[in-house]
Amino acid sequence: MTPNLIQFKSEVVQELEDILSYWENYAIDYSSGGFYGEVSNINIPVSNAEKGSVLNARILWTFASAYNFTKEEKYLAIAERAYKYIIEFFIDKENGGVYWTVDNQGNPTNEKKQIYAQAFCIYGLSEYYKATNNTEALHKAVELYKLIETHAFDPIRTGYFEAFSRNWQSLEDIRLSEKDQNENKTMNTHLHIVEAYANLYSVWKDKSLKQRIVTVLNNFSQYFIDEKSHHLILFFDDDWNVQSRTISYGHDIEAAWLLQECAEIIKDELQIKLMKKHAVDIAKATLEGLDKDGGLWYEKEDILTKEKHWWPQSEAMIGFLNAFELSGDELYLFDSLNVWNFIRKKIKSKDGEWYWSVDANGKPSEEHYKVGLWKCPYHNVRACLEVAKRINNILMN
Repeated sequence: MTPNLIQFKSEVVQELEDILSYWENYAIDYSSGGFYGEVSNINIPVSNAEKGSVLNARILWTFASAYNFTKEEKYLAIAERAYKYIIEFFIDKENGGVYWTVDNQGNPTNEKKQIYAQAFCIYGLSEYYKATNNTEALHKAVELYKLIETHAFDPIRTGYFEAFSRNWQSLEDIRLSEKDQNENKTMNTHLHIVEAYANLYSVWKDKSLKQRIVTVLNNFSQYFIDEKSHHLILFFDDDWNVQSRTISYGHDIEAAWLLQECAEIIKDELQIKLMKKHAVDIAKATLEGLDKDGGLWYEKEDILTKEKHWWPQSEAMIGFLNAFELSGDELYLFDSLNVWNFIRKKIKSKDGEWYWSVDANGKPSEEHYKVGLWKCPYHNVRACLEVAKRINNILMN
């Protein structure tokens, strides 16, 4: 029996409001400006925590996108708060680009120019421009795009290098996080470059930008998507030699739908056809990471990491629903709904936000936080928005 799509949509729209309300109630730093760098699992702010550019860029995208969907002025006000903080404190006025972190007073603490962070600021600024027509926001997004192209693009082998110093010089340690390998080209950064570039292209129809999006999509087809397993390969050296064996189920299912969306934004028919095929193939491969309770396991190398993190569940809701739209196979629709039911039972906390992760027994992690450098409203809010929009399309058709 087909799930009740109207009820599914109603539930995710309510979830959207719950998540946004949490961030409005607990994340705003009224004393030091912007947003807290960290809020604990029991909703206590860490007032002296560092503030991250990725977190702030994701808050900007989240609330601008929520405003674009709902037209609720309160969401636009929070987006504006994020925008002003990024412009004042994260933008390097001397060398261009955004710092990785600042302290709670806005002073730079890690001046590294991580390309991943530059990309997320483009993503957030582009969405804010959609909401406001603020030309300064668009100008800053284009400026960041040009900096990435100038300093990070590999003109010989294509692809993008990971990170640079404050004045755009090479670094020994270019890792995005401590768990990452110290390799020059990573799937994660490329996925969010193409995501950011596509969002920028939706408001700035530049031919060179479009060509770069095509180039990155080709990188995924040629290098990042394993042609046999259809899982994503995470790390490469300069010459595109494979440097990892880890399977990240969350990244798999995120890329499955996101690459297709990027192709659709630039209206490249050849890429759309190819990315739709990838979307179904990758979704099918991701099924091996689904547990019987509906949750998606985190990752696997030789041994499965028996944790279920919040963000892969978010992406699975979208990716499986997208696979249903493309294939007509209702099993993918049930997979999307089952992930959502798992979220409601195990991942969502009583205050409205989601726990970082749960273990194999469904117990929430006590080591992490509700708000932090890597804990943001971007994945779960985007899941609610995408599912609601897609159900609307399904019902209309």
